[in-house]
Amino acid sequence: MVLPLLVFVVGILLVVYFSEKLVEATVGTSLGFGISTFLISVIFIGFDPENLGLGAVASYDGVAGIPIGTIIGSAMVAIALALGITALIVPMKFRKVPMQIPLIQVGAVLLFGALSFDGLLSRIDGVVLLAGYGAAIWYLIYLGKRGLNIRPTGETAEALEEGKEFSRWQAAAQLAGSLVAIIVGSEFVVWGFERLVAGFGLSDTVFGITVLALLVSIEEIVRELPAALKGRPEITVGNVIGSVLAFFLCNAGVIALVRPVPITAEVFNFYLPLSLGAVLFVTFLMIRKSIPRWAGIVLVLGYVLFFARGYLF
Repeated sequence: MVLPLLVFVVGILLVVYFSEKLVEATVGTSLGFGISTFLISVIFIGFDPENLGLGAVASYDGVAGIPIGTIIGSAMVAIALALGITALIVPMKFRKVPMQIPLIQVGAVLLFGALSFDGLLSRIDGVVLLAGYGAAIWYLIYLGKRGLNIRPTGETAEALEEGKEFSRWQAAAQLAGSLVAIIVGSEFVVWGFERLVAGFGLSDTVFGITVLALLVSIEEIVRELPAALKGRPEITVGNVIGSVLAFFLCNAGVIALVRPVPITAEVFNFYLPLSLGAVLFVTFLMIRKSIPRWAGIVLVLGYVLFFARGYLF
């Protein structure tokens, strides 16, 4: 048990350290290329290649619970658990939140739900979801060109100085390197933790949508919290919106193309509605330009309910 524990600790250290570097690089890339930190966060930080890879492989192997877990379960980690913990520690306020932006994530979940209504995500559904992802990103870029982005209440001097330390290409390289390091650290955490808790007998749906989703998405917490601590809440919510779009549209689309994914009644009647409720709640908070501490409590409790349901019933 010594080796799994050592790998687990090393993974945590990698994730925590490079999450700090990720915030600095995001600000630097934004300043260097004249792109909003929010948009960079949506496209690059919110995208989870490890979830996509795991979901696609499991779909190819015909393990239905794991692909659904990497979509809905991982999205809930980003929406409810990570954002909830962040709000508990650092309540967030925004100077500008165009209504169109948070509503995009609601549309993504509704589209996923509509295509899941017949109990199967087919390959045609996968094409529709991928087209929806492309349209959502294009629309965000279009809004960004018109100056419509989520902006914090103030630009902190510390964050701006961190961004000015690099040239544009140095910042972009650090952004890519930090993402890779976080992914590697997360894989260490998953490998070590799986061996530390081996022996629990669970169904593939419950395991995929709770334990596995939490393990492979553990970096969501350290993507969102450091940004808020540094006075960059637009990076935090950018990760949330980017995760919702990536999981429910991009990842789900690719996974369905690999092999059609069955949607069980348990998923459609409980897990998906609770996910939609969390997205609607977060959207409401964003439109109000404030994510207070009490909202963090609600989000964390929502995730606890989401996680515990499969074990209680």
